[in-house]
Amino acid sequence: MLESIKNDQYCISHAPLTDRCGPHSIKLFKRGNSHYEKVSYPRHCGIYHEIESSRAVMHFNLNHQLIRLTGKQRDWPHPQEWLKRTIGNDWIYYSTGGYTGVFETTGEFYLPNLPYSTNNHLGGKPLSQEPIRSLIDNWPEEIKNISGHCNGSSERVAQTLEKIMACTPAVLAEKGNTLHQVIDGPVTVLPPDTRHVDYQVIPLNVSVGCLYKCGFCRVKNNRGFAELSVDQIDYQLVRIRELLAADLINFNSIFLGQHDALNCDPRLICNAIERAHHKLGLSGSYIDGSNTFLFGSVGSLLSADTELFDDLDLLPGRIFINIGLESADQSTLDILEKPLLAADVTAAFSKIQSINKRCSSVEVTANFVTDPELPDNHYRTMLELIRDQVGSPRDKGCIYLSQLRFDDPSRARLFDFYKLKRLSRLPLFMYTIQRL
Repeated sequence: MLESIKNDQYCISHAPLTDRCGPHSIKLFKRGNSHYEKVSYPRHCGIYHEIESSRAVMHFNLNHQLIRLTGKQRDWPHPQEWLKRTIGNDWIYYSTGGYTGVFETTGEFYLPNLPYSTNNHLGGKPLSQEPIRSLIDNWPEEIKNISGHCNGSSERVAQTLEKIMACTPAVLAEKGNTLHQVIDGPVTVLPPDTRHVDYQVIPLNVSVGCLYKCGFCRVKNNRGFAELSVDQIDYQLVRIRELLAADLINFNSIFLGQHDALNCDPRLICNAIERAHHKLGLSGSYIDGSNTFLFGSVGSLLSADTELFDDLDLLPGRIFINIGLESADQSTLDILEKPLLAADVTAAFSKIQSINKRCSSVEVTANFVTDPELPDNHYRTMLELIRDQVGSPRDKGCIYLSQLRFDDPSRARLFDFYKLKRLSRLPLFMYTIQRL
């Protein structure tokens, strides 16, 4: 059923409806974009309900849960900036950054401002400012006010408003908690490539923990690496399908967690991707295409046979694998307390280039750390890889720079970043670390 829900059957039974509640506009089952685009103006994807008052534009998903807010007050920071609520119940404020350097720095036109300090390279804390804070706190009252003007509106509108009012902030928080219970805790970090789908991914754990317990890392847990069983994966799929319910149609991507899914048995990885596509109906999403995102380590990449990547290349959708290289300088690796040899990092980088050339649907990206106090040889060896070994410029295989210090934004660091970006022959961006 889910495989066919995207097309005519769904559209006929859930036709868009526009109505008014006094001065307020209501659009049910509004059709947003069906594919993610990198544009410098708001372009929201999916099917959702839109309610507009004199104070705000509010979007609700097909489970009647709030997903976006845009203020209409004069003191709203920018008419093309908005708030988004994630399925983990975090608020994110999307700012233009004045359209100055945001795209060059992040690869996206909008900067996601988070309620935690992991992307402070451009500074700013809009979530604590007015009128943004007030809109987050007071949207339920706005909905009640709108509902009071709905005498004479259609029955569908009245029922929708009733269901929206039932999804209180407490209910939304509980939904986020339930998701975290299903996947054994919050997702502490998403792969940077999930920016391509605005971080709108379904988390599915195929393993827990990671191979290395690097001293510098602030986003991973202390658990040792362990694969999950097929039964454990299926349990998550069933519960996630129940949790997302009608809004499942608005998801086309999965994140295979936790921190080193590439280290799993190749048969488990491929099986999990196929089962997720089938059980979650990703091919029937309203959003075009499908994607799988996962992390890998230097060790899991080097030990993986070429056959695995050939098999992944034949699976549905695109596959993005992000590898934490961190540094090709041994002294830096020692400072980071990362138990690797620099030669292994260089070998992993070479293998990444080979995979990206060989596979059409698989893209492997890599992370390096950045900090002004790291040895000069860290940057020299990095450039030897991303400039000298690459040869000619390529569009595939992004390199992400991850700051060691989250809470100390500096324009000088951005200046250093732009120098590296000009020299790199691979796309180079700052890692915007998001959780879920």
